[in-house]
Amino acid sequence: MTAKTRLQVVRRQLDYSANDVIRMLDRLAKRLDVSVMSPTSLKTKLSRWENGHESVSEPYRRLFRELYGRTDEELGFPSEPDDQDVAELRARIAVARRVDPELLESFRLQVDHARQIDRRFGGVTMLDRLRGDIDQVSNLLGHSTLSGHREALAGVLTEASTLAGWEALDRSAHGQAWEHYERAKTAAREAMSLPLLAHATAEQAFVLIDIGETEAAAEQLAVAREVAGDAAPSLLRAWLAAAHGEGLSAVGQRDDALRAFDQADQLLPAEPVDPALPFLFLGGSHLDRWRGNALSKLGEAEAIDQLTDALPRLPEAFTRARTGILVDLAFAYAAAGERDAALEHSRQARRLASQIKSDRQLRRLSGLILPGSS
Repeated sequence: MTAKTRLQVVRRQLDYSANDVIRMLDRLAKRLDVSVMSPTSLKTKLSRWENGHESVSEPYRRLFRELYGRTDEELGFPSEPDDQDVAELRARIAVARRVDPELLESFRLQVDHARQIDRRFGGVTMLDRLRGDIDQVSNLLGHSTLSGHREALAGVLTEASTLAGWEALDRSAHGQAWEHYERAKTAAREAMSLPLLAHATAEQAFVLIDIGETEAAAEQLAVAREVAGDAAPSLLRAWLAAAHGEGLSAVGQRDDALRAFDQADQLLPAEPVDPALPFLFLGGSHLDRWRGNALSKLGEAEAIDQLTDALPRLPEAFTRARTGILVDLAFAYAAAGERDAALEHSRQARRLASQIKSDRQLRRLSGLILPGSS
């Protein structure tokens, strides 16, 4: 009997019966976790495919390639999918070409809105949405061919990814946070922005601190300062110095840590706001509370006064930061042997951390050891 299609020719060459093929396709589909029709329906479909009455579609092409060990051409599958791939690629490139300053500004505003929501309510309400925004911008960047557009898209992607990294870290999703920061660093290089690269590199170091890799974190924070260099905006250099101070405090290098905070204070501009760095907050009580955090980690009694002074000066919108101060105060009072004060601040911190779903701060509180009652 003359074979009607190459698909049928190959089956006969391999000496498989139709029933053999149906059984093997079913087993292969289960192994590859591919959804296929029932064996009864597949038997009818195989006949139509082999007799040329119907074209084989995906995922069955993949299964036949795997089962028979043949290419699409050898199995007689037409080349339309390649044509479809080309058409889809052209369409994606065309969409990316339509990116204009207005759309870029819209993306920036979305990220800034997410940042404001994050400060007040934590990452639980925004992380999933941010992932969607990141996918959208990544897709546009991956298909953009216009110089200038790519750099601008990469800048937005960097900011969105660093924010997503911080939110994931707050949820104690350390692996996810790391990947967000890796994407942010790659995008920053595409944007050809050393400030963005330095910021993403420094924020990623806090993942290392959280998982106990404090030495590596301190080294990475030092590298971030080198990446920024002396030409970076003073606000960024101040922020990086403070971040380095936290990293040094985590490894117990007291003098170096306090020296880094002194440098941050000296670098901080009189007007600590930079439109080009909307993700940095260091004015008002922010640098003071950061120093208080480091003092608390170092077990310094001065931490209590530093944090107590910073707490009422913190703007109401910074709920996550307020939670962090309360946690730091709980540890500082515990270290000072003041059980009641430590307990009260830990209760306040736990309430806020639960409201914003800050798993990171709740995890910190779980390690609080209260002094014995007098």
